[in-house]
Amino acid sequence: MRRSIEELRTFYGEPAGALARRLLARRLDDAWGEAASCDVLGIGYATPWLDAFVGARRVVAAMPGGQGVELWPPAGRNRTVLVDDRRLPFKAGSFDRILLVHALEEAEDAAGLLTEAVRALSPAGRIILIAAARGGLWARAEATPFGHGRPFTRRQLERLVRGAGLEPTAWSQTLYVPPWGPLLPLADGFEQVGRRVMPGAAGVILLEATRRAYARVHPGGAVAPATALAPVMQPQPASRSRRLGA
Repeated sequence: MRRSIEELRTFYGEPAGALARRLLARRLDDAWGEAASCDVLGIGYATPWLDAFVGARRVVAAMPGGQGVELWPPAGRNRTVLVDDRRLPFKAGSFDRILLVHALEEAEDAAGLLTEAVRALSPAGRIILIAAARGGLWARAEATPFGHGRPFTRRQLERLVRGAGLEPTAWSQTLYVPPWGPLLPLADGFEQVGRRVMPGAAGVILLEATRRAYARVHPGGAVAPATALAPVMQPQPASRSRRLGA
């Protein structure tokens, strides 16, 4: 069962949620910036980050039926839609960037959801999956949305995107600070130390992928971006793929 829209909204209004929003926003900015002239789709509960894509041509938030939907943005024309995550109401190839947040962990069929997302992705599009990390403390904190459903390892996310016809191109981790109130102000220090000393303590994994047709395989198996993509991040083999924002 998915967390309700009320629970999600409440969490992101609290200190722990505000911290998660800030740290994830930093990684997404490293990856996509303002997504200039792109059509952007957020699936799950992505609205805390969609405002950052001010250069996008169109931004839509698709919220699963089991979660519920909220009005977004608060002012102006509503850009949210309630969806069946097994059958998204979008034409094939409609979006250049797709962001999944709080989408996979509680999905009844994570592979089916991702397949639908890929169908809506343009041929040269890019997708980022954000999921609770199996080894992190946030996946054990039931007071947060990351403590519900199925957490993932990076290799599990890689297998998931490959099963949907994508190739992993970059990855990152964040939320190294334990989800305990007194430690939250020390989050930036935990980020710096955690990436070097405690990589397994991260609370969230981010994995970017593109369609395989737009990845060029070099001798020795190294994956490089097709020239037409000009991505911000240079892909590497999945087993040692480059980290977002590293």
